[in-house]
Amino acid sequence: VQLQACGGGLVQAGGSLRLSCAASGRTISRIAMGWFRQAPGKEREFIAAIGWTGTAYYVDSVKGRSIISRDNVKNTVYLQMNNLRPEDTAVYYCAGHASGSYQYTESYGYWGQGTEVTVSS
Repeated sequence: VQLQACGGGLVQAGGSLRLSCAASGRTISRIAMGWFRQAPGKEREFIAAIGWTGTAYYVDSVKGRSIISRDNVKNTVYLQMNNLRPEDTAVYYCAGHASGSYQYTESYGYWGQGTEVTVSS
């Protein structure tokens, strides 16, 4: 599976962005998908995941501000982020789950190239 993330950019605090992750090579309809982010000088951290049945999981820092969704017809996963904060500035990565807990990077077998989000104060 090849994953292509896009939708990042520069936004003011309080603004919104919708990130997209388009998959190719095979269908992701039966694959749980996750979003991670990595800020400069920090480790990559889990943001959200969505099971193949549509059940969503969020890290506390984005819960209530973000919505992960999937369109299996388009083979695409989305991350809608609202009320963005400067601390949300990072490169955002989508990933295809392989096995294990959703919050660990080693649980994912496929990674996109990342899309950069910058939130100005």
